[in-house]
Amino acid sequence: MKRHIIVATTAAAALIAGGTVSAMAVGGGSTAPGTAAGAQQAAANDSGRSSIHVQDQDDQEDAREAKAAKVTASQAAAAALKAVPGTVTGLDLDEDRPGLVWDADVLGKDGKWHEVTLDAGNARVLNQHVDAEDGDDSDDIAVVRDGLKGAKTDAAAAARAANGHGTVTSVELDDDHGAKAAWEVETTTKDGKEHKFLVDPQSGKVTAAPAHDQDHDGDNDSDDNDDDNGQDD
Repeated sequence: MKRHIIVATTAAAALIAGGTVSAMAVGGGSTAPGTAAGAQQAAANDSGRSSIHVQDQDDQEDAREAKAAKVTASQAAAAALKAVPGTVTGLDLDEDRPGLVWDADVLGKDGKWHEVTLDAGNARVLNQHVDAEDGDDSDDIAVVRDGLKGAKTDAAAAARAANGHGTVTSVELDDDHGAKAAWEVETTTKDGKEHKFLVDPQSGKVTAAPAHDQDHDGDNDSDDNDDDNGQDD
């Protein structure tokens, strides 16, 4: 607001003194340096460059985490099921806690939701507890059971199926992509770019997630697996 006030005051002073104030053509599509509009355009350009820089940093961080994980998504799923027999419904590679870990969501055979945290270096269980908030959530349990009814592809198999498209960093059972649930798998390629794929629980078929679900515009390319092999067993 201060810049707008300064520009308006300067223009008014020039008119009073009999000077000429040049106005820019509104429809020209460009702005002159030193004007309020020019300052806004410059700020927008700086913001765009900053966003690209931050995104590049995020991509590098994703690539570093994917490379640092010694335990694959499918191995993490197997380790989680040893701790809590049941069905793994979600896996996520996470570094919010001290060190790199896999967070696993398991619908136990006891009908309760369990959260299992595993060391991403050796699959050792670091933490395990019942999710009290969702423990009696019958709707979520129904979604899982309906979505995986007769399924031949579990979370570990879904991770292996998407393995050719990069290193798997996340697996989640998702019912937001159509009439039936699908495994939504996120991968990170060697350049740090993230990609999302859908894996059919019944057939195991892998397809690219819709463009609007991709984290980065233009990254909806499911044919980049020639040079971006992952590390799931």
